[in-house]
Amino acid sequence: MPHPYARLPDRSFWRTAVAERRAADIQDLWTPKSPIGQDEPVITAGSCFAGHIGPALLREGMHWYDAEPPPPGLTEEARRARGYRRFSFRTGNIYTAAGLHQWFAWALGRRTPPAEVWRDADGRFHDPYRPAVEPDGFSSPGEALASREVTLDAIRRALAAADVLVFTLGLTEAWHDTTDGTVLPMCPGTVQGSFDPDRHRLRNHTVAEVQRDLTAAVALAREANPRLRAVLTVSPVPLTATATGAHALVATTHSKSVLRAAAGQLAAELEYVDYFPSYEIVTGFPYRAAFYEPNLRTVSADGVAFVMRHFLDALRGRPDHAEHVTDPNPTPTPGSGGEDPWCDDAVLDYYSPGHRPGHTPGPVPAPR
Repeated sequence: MPHPYARLPDRSFWRTAVAERRAADIQDLWTPKSPIGQDEPVITAGSCFAGHIGPALLREGMHWYDAEPPPPGLTEEARRARGYRRFSFRTGNIYTAAGLHQWFAWALGRRTPPAEVWRDADGRFHDPYRPAVEPDGFSSPGEALASREVTLDAIRRALAAADVLVFTLGLTEAWHDTTDGTVLPMCPGTVQGSFDPDRHRLRNHTVAEVQRDLTAAVALAREANPRLRAVLTVSPVPLTATATGAHALVATTHSKSVLRAAAGQLAAELEYVDYFPSYEIVTGFPYRAAFYEPNLRTVSADGVAFVMRHFLDALRGRPDHAEHVTDPNPTPTPGSGGEDPWCDDAVLDYYSPGHRPGHTPGPVPAPR
């Protein structure tokens, strides 16, 4: 009887699947567990990279469900600044599995969100769990909390309506509030709020912790909607900064490895959870960082298009082709400096040595 390797397809061997192909011609990176029909409602959440997925699905005629659309009268600039039309609900970036679990538990009544809000120097108020959704802040604590309730209601409606949840994991490092046990999206004092070393503690979540939170979040979602399926991805965007004491490159590799392992393990164990390799498509060394802006963090528009092409072609059962890549050597968006303004954690770059006294820093990036 022949051994198993004698019957494997070309995609199973590095030489035929990768080494003998142009990078843009590498195919069959994802085989979906189940199809996603054009009319099936898809909801999206996660890190800043996830903000590209919903609009891309819409452009392709898919049914991306936006449960919290902008109110009438907002300009395009105001809409973008307030985080509308980026995810299916206006949570802002959800970087961690713990953050997703927390939002679902709040929305579905398993936990009660704290009533605390942050007041800034101008007397405006901010939601600690969505610190960047209102750049100018709210007029009162009540307005901030009422806005959060709108988002919680949007999450409930999104989970009830959706057939597919696409969640993009971004970080393992998270700041926890030890007074109430909640996880914060950003370190207090960076985007908004004030840092208290006795209250705010960094935790670098392990594979087991990430898998536990992902499992719990998916279970909550499926209790609300038993037909819901999940597609997990890992953001290819490196850490802006790490508070662990490790080198940023080492910390990034650790974080993404943990997230990839946890997502892959959950997808292997649960038939209704899948993993899509957006991380591998952008960061894989056959692509030689071609899909990054010069800062080596921000994924270029061509990179996003390349990832979505793999996603959609796999769903439609057609091979990937090089012509989908509009520019194999992408250039940064004019005027952007290469940084994605919608990544909340990009503000951390302001605190790097090049932006400290004695240097010539630019303005603190506006929180998004």
